[in-house]
Amino acid sequence: MLGYYNYTVILTYLSLVSAGLGITVTLIGEGHPFLGTFFLLFCGLCDAFDGEVARRKKDRTEDEIKFGVQIDSLSDLVAFGVLPAIIGEAMIWQNPEFSMVPKFHTGNWLNVVVPILAMLVMMLYVLMAMIRLAYFNVMEEKRQKEESGKRKSYTGLPVTSAALIFPFVMLLQFMTPLDMTVVYYGVMVLVGYLFVSKIEVKKPGVKGVMILCVIGSLEFLIMMILRASTH
Repeated sequence: MLGYYNYTVILTYLSLVSAGLGITVTLIGEGHPFLGTFFLLFCGLCDAFDGEVARRKKDRTEDEIKFGVQIDSLSDLVAFGVLPAIIGEAMIWQNPEFSMVPKFHTGNWLNVVVPILAMLVMMLYVLMAMIRLAYFNVMEEKRQKEESGKRKSYTGLPVTSAALIFPFVMLLQFMTPLDMTVVYYGVMVLVGYLFVSKIEVKKPGVKGVMILCVIGSLEFLIMMILRASTH
């Protein structure tokens, strides 16, 4: 078979499977954005360690290394680009104030404007994520030719940040009486812009990664508790 199937790519494959399942579950019935968020968190967990696991194999060929880079970006596009957008779509489905979406009735101008704006935001967000990932791959290949060692910082917000940002918005959905649908879409606009901005973001070390994992775990636990208390 084509491809590579050793332990260095397992977490990346799991992340893509989780993203695919998350998209499917989120779109079932009238939408389940809450369930999709759990899959997004799991994608973030896989991504936090896939690079470290891959680097532990010292005898990787150049083809294996390049293959790992490509599948990581493709997986990230689905997990942190498409899945958050789908979660946003499901939030609209569940919001009675936007019950016209995605129906395009001509009787009310909102029935046309709202779905168009929603889809525009979702598509722009996914587009920005793709551009960010492609640009990173080009710059990383260039950097590796000019210098050795690990990257110390990123230009633009890494797309993996979506694994913590959007679950936090979903957390607010349960912690406050306000509906977070519009806020979620506003965050998509902001995060999408930050993906392609020139801000410098320090790459977290082992300690930083562990802190981010703890934050993600807390989001998971709090959402579980709040969700259980509403049923």
